Amino acid sequence: MKYIFVTGGVVSSLGKGVATASLGALLRARGYKVTAVKIDPYINIDAGTMRPYEHGEVFVTASGAETDLDIGNYERFLDLDVPEGSNITTGQVYLEVIRKERAGDYLSQTVQVIPHITDEIKRRIRVAGEKAGAEIVIVEVGGTVGDIESLPFLEAIRQLRFDEGEENTLYLHLTLVPYLPTSHEFKTKPTQHSVASLRAVGISPDIVMVRSAKRLPDDITRKIAMFTSVRPGNVFTSYDVPHVYEVPLALEEQGLGKVVEAHLALEPILPNLGVWQEAARIIKTPPREVTIAIAGKYTAMPDAYLSLLEALTHAGIANGARVNVKWVNAEELANESDPGDLERHFADTDGVLVPGGFGIRGIEGKIRAASYARDTKLPYLGICLGMQIAVIEFARSIGLERANSSEFDPYSPHKVIDLMPEQLEVAGLGGTMRLGDWPMQLRGGTKLAELYGVPSGGTVMERHRHRYEVNPAYVEKVQAAGLVVSGVTPGMAGRGAGLVEAIELPDHPFFVGLQSHPEFKSRPMRPSAPFVGFIRAALAHRREERQLDAPIAVSAASS
Repeated sequence: MKYIFVTGGVVSSLGKGVATASLGALLRARGYKVTAVKIDPYINIDAGTMRPYEHGEVFVTASGAETDLDIGNYERFLDLDVPEGSNITTGQVYLEVIRKERAGDYLSQTVQVIPHITDEIKRRIRVAGEKAGAEIVIVEVGGTVGDIESLPFLEAIRQLRFDEGEENTLYLHLTLVPYLPTSHEFKTKPTQHSVASLRAVGISPDIVMVRSAKRLPDDITRKIAMFTSVRPGNVFTSYDVPHVYEVPLALEEQGLGKVVEAHLALEPILPNLGVWQEAARIIKTPPREVTIAIAGKYTAMPDAYLSLLEALTHAGIANGARVNVKWVNAEELANESDPGDLERHFADTDGVLVPGGFGIRGIEGKIRAASYARDTKLPYLGICLGMQIAVIEFARSIGLERANSSEFDPYSPHKVIDLMPEQLEVAGLGGTMRLGDWPMQLRGGTKLAELYGVPSGGTVMERHRHRYEVNPAYVEKVQAAGLVVSGVTPGMAGRGAGLVEAIELPDHPFFVGLQSHPEFKSRPMRPSAPFVGFIRAALAHRREERQLDAPIAVSAASS
């Protein structure tokens, strides 16, 4: 295997994840088997208990790992399911080393950062690559050079060059070059200091990539090359573009792929970038547009819904449309009693999406959003909690007063959403959750079965991250009132009918809820079927409302 190590300097949140994913996309476009690993120096074991306002969404892998959102970028750009162990944290490393020490694996040795911690880091990187069957492993080291918690990881990747050889390792350092409009200058000094800090720990970058508002002039790249001791052709600009899917194209146009090929002694290959070119074309000059309202509680932090936003973009590309998002704060909806308030929030939208989440804040607002969509025939998509919200709202509409989830109202007379009996005895935060890929048996003749390409019914796999389920005691009652259970978990926990995985309303243009998180499996080249159907319905609503004559064309990518 060959290894590419991506480090960052100057400030955090520069976009190392997008740079890593974009480089991986360029190598994938050349036909190489690539995987990516994210190193997070925090002491948490995983991202599962972190606040979305601080770290963005928790991305769940097929194996059920709760990871950093950059893992989602890797899966989308590389079109792969990363293997277990692709998100390495300080907590994981130290826990394993301490376990081995207690088990006597180190015999009488004094256990130290070098070699024991660094050896464990290197082992985990190699194992992640082996599990993926990768030819090239791209490793992103979180944080910035100079952070005290990153030092063991920087030492580990320094050692890997000696272990694997210079022709099999490449160091790429991402920094910031700010532009001062008052003096009309690009300032390179922060980059110079950042590279100097990296070299102080024994790593000299082979490639310097800089973030800036616009592409750097040649004289600035030559200056950076001289002061950082890299070749002039090895300085690249990751400049601002309208959408992240244009980043691979911008980097390839500058020659990044060819430089990596040369350094790692790879065969020169002409990349197939058709997917990214088509995505950029539709996003920049869309034949049509659609507006979706997202009723959530993290509206001030869009990264909390990153995969969801990307799935909407993918579905828009498949339908030949740009998807615009209108954020609707669910807590504000909960506090508004005038029916006109709902009209103010949703009248200029073509669909309502209620995303997943935990906790009681904004719940009544989300219920009001679902009620508005059901009453006005506005396309509705409920994801995880959004499906449970739809069930609660429907239950109340058929006379089950105060229907609710036991998560929000333990004294509700109708707990249509509840923990299952086998979950009640589980201790430990996260222990009661369903995580990772689970099967969903689709009922023939439903919208969802048609969207997934199994009109007569069949089983598909989707990602999960939830704790509460639709209460089986109420399934027959809501079905008798007209709610269709279009998907179930086959045979879970000995239940013949399984747990409810998806619902829909047959007399509605599009009213669908899924217990899973299909956005986690959506890719630009393979968009999520429920999202494609949702955007198609929203486009139909937009055409009907605005009396547009243009037909709704769906590209081959949606099939």
